[in-house]
Amino acid sequence: MIEFQNVSKIYRGGKVAVEEINLSFEQGEFICFIGTSGSGKTTSMRMINRMTEPSKGKILIDGQDIQKLNAVELRRKIGYVIQSIGLMPHMTIRENITLVQKLLKVDQAKRDQTAEKMIDLVELPREMLDRYPSELSGGQQQRIGVVRALAADQDIILMDEPFGALDPITRDSLQDLVKDLQERLGKTIVFVTHDMDEALKLANRIAIMSEGRVVQFDTPENILKNPANTFVEDLIGEDRLLQARPDKTMVGEVMLNTAITITTEKSIQEALRLMRAKRVDTLLVTDNQNILKGFVDIESINKNRGLTGSVGDILQTEVFFVKENSLLRNTLQRILKRGLKYVPVVDEQKRVVGIITRASLVDIVYDVVFGEEETITDAVESFNTDEVKEG
Repeated sequence: MIEFQNVSKIYRGGKVAVEEINLSFEQGEFICFIGTSGSGKTTSMRMINRMTEPSKGKILIDGQDIQKLNAVELRRKIGYVIQSIGLMPHMTIRENITLVQKLLKVDQAKRDQTAEKMIDLVELPREMLDRYPSELSGGQQQRIGVVRALAADQDIILMDEPFGALDPITRDSLQDLVKDLQERLGKTIVFVTHDMDEALKLANRIAIMSEGRVVQFDTPENILKNPANTFVEDLIGEDRLLQARPDKTMVGEVMLNTAITITTEKSIQEALRLMRAKRVDTLLVTDNQNILKGFVDIESINKNRGLTGSVGDILQTEVFFVKENSLLRNTLQRILKRGLKYVPVVDEQKRVVGIITRASLVDIVYDVVFGEEETITDAVESFNTDEVKEG
């Protein structure tokens, strides 16, 4: 669908930003460009929609040389999401989402339908459509930036470090959202990042760049197993060696079925009583279908002493979670580096099915990192057996 043929970009003074790259992306792939600053990753992506013009070579989309297309029309067929979001501050969320449709002269009724469909996709209330960007949080604005790129039904979406300025929990949530939308809608996404964890999580294939050249283009698994050179090894980092092990343990295999939950309509007093009875300082909050909505902790209850409302009134919605069918090796580092005491585990419908505790991971990590033969699966089985004996 997208093909680079001997593409170079040379700026005035002879500075080479991109040198002789040859790449081919298939329809429906999630491609990540990654590299250090100045490696050419953003320049390579921006040449796809002619925001930057190549100096040499050709870029083809569906076999057609993009240099022969009208640049403005080309850009209207390609979605674009940037780190600074780029929402128009004087336009409502509805107008921002349907901006490209308006330029394409789509009628108002159709645009309204699209706006409602898009905001539903990112699980934001429809009443936000008539608000302005300044009335939304940074994470909410970024979600609108993502669906704006999808609203005109473009097959190709370019994303230039879209989550770099966000906090870790919001970033994880948006990564999951984008990957889910890409798979469900069959979009081709070309994504620039400097974060190897992000690339490994999102991409079908990763293009690693150094000094304007592609030094390796392969699947995350093959890059982890067979880095092309020392530059790639350094970019991966020793702390990711665990991910290269051929282990298929799922999160669901190591989770504990001890998640303590409360529903949004319960009173704050009931939440406090449940915390006291279970000797915990945090409760996961769900709706009546057990779908995760956030959490409440003792700090938020103490802050709202005297409030007679419900748990939903003090709910904190930004919560880090993992899916039960995720590979443990892909989520282990993300869990440990945050220093969280426990992480909720959800199914594909985002229903709470268990938790992973930091303490339960200690033996697993120790045995896999320092053991000679034991895989994650072996360590898990050993850990679970010891738990039964002790219990």
